Amino acid sequence: MARRRAAEKREILPDSRFGSVSVSRFINCLMFDGKRSVAERIFYGAVDQAEKKLNQQGLEIFTSVLDNVQPTIEVRSRRVGGATYQVPVEVRVDRARALAMRWLIICATKRNERTMVDKLAGEMVDAFNRRGAAIKKRDDTHKMAEANRAFAHYRW
Repeated sequence: MARRRAAEKREILPDSRFGSVSVSRFINCLMFDGKRSVAERIFYGAVDQAEKKLNQQGLEIFTSVLDNVQPTIEVRSRRVGGATYQVPVEVRVDRARALAMRWLIICATKRNERTMVDKLAGEMVDAFNRRGAAIKKRDDTHKMAEANRAFAHYRW
């Protein structure tokens, strides 16, 4: 833990196409080796493909996908008297958004389509329809928290 002061949050500018900060954050998560233009091309291409498949606006699809994927509860390790318990805790909104973005990118990367644009578009369409690997990850997190509900009194 830092001894001086808490790190200040950087202000993230909204993206150029949708004017959304969450889209800009997602592009930052998607970006690899500082190649922002490549990440933007991947994201906007995936959104265009998802628009064609779902017949809805791109920003609506993206916000709906994030809402579907983000978890409400997770488990955290808590050490009590020599034993480690998985204690269910509620997830803060900013952490839930970050987890949703990370899971979406990881699950899209593991798909079998040819290009990353196709992979991300497929994962977004699946998450929009409440299926796919990112939704499964969220459900597994919720199941784990539900299974360890007996240790909820160790919450700190």
